[in-house]
Amino acid sequence: MPAPANPSSPEYPLVRISHVSKYYGDFKALDDVSLDIHRGEVVAVIGASGSGKSTLCRTINRLETIQSGTIEIDGELLPEEGRELARLRAEVGMVFQSFNLFPHRTVLDNITLAPTRVRKVPKAGAEARARQLLERVGLADQAAKRPPQLSGGQQQRVAIARALAMDPKIMLFDEPTSALDPEMINEVLDVIKDLAAEGMTMLVVTHEMGFARSVADRVAFMDGGQIVELGAPADFFAAPRTERARDFLSKVLSH
Repeated sequence: MPAPANPSSPEYPLVRISHVSKYYGDFKALDDVSLDIHRGEVVAVIGASGSGKSTLCRTINRLETIQSGTIEIDGELLPEEGRELARLRAEVGMVFQSFNLFPHRTVLDNITLAPTRVRKVPKAGAEARARQLLERVGLADQAAKRPPQLSGGQQQRVAIARALAMDPKIMLFDEPTSALDPEMINEVLDVIKDLAAEGMTMLVVTHEMGFARSVADRVAFMDGGQIVELGAPADFFAAPRTERARDFLSKVLSH
């Protein structure tokens, strides 16, 4: 069923990616990609390395510029630069595979920095919210530490708390567990699962197939810069429609 055309309708997608293409020189990283993400929906983006997953994720807050197409967030076209871009970016939480925390600042400082500077939240209020979020990700006792004193899994949970501190409309996760040791992966995925249960809108680029199968509302399978298949996880994993998806799943699910 096509989404309504009126951006003020509550049924209108929170994020609308329309015919987006992205080049690196002559290499076409994204090839005419369209995707709607609805409020409260979790979309998992999967595919082989180099298929365009991370590039797609990073175009949604314009960390990557695009050559053609449009991206809308909550009915507004994503601007190319300037103050309007910064304002819209503040609505989009981003969690990277490499944490991107400030190593010389405390965990509490890392989480309060953007709300106090960008949203102009008073320091006391920002710190109270940060402590709530640390509790939520299971790190209430780590506020005074610095990131290098934490495990990778703990650092990634701080990064999630930092993104949530801005009260974003959507959370983007770019392979949030790929830099972690195996025993730390679940502690991060559990936090993301909790966010999904609470109704947070999310796009999650992942190679954790069990997570995609159990948590996502829809799975987007990418290959060659295109979304080759898009559908419910149960359908996709049980009976992929394309040869490329069957080939991919046979490789990742057989180990």
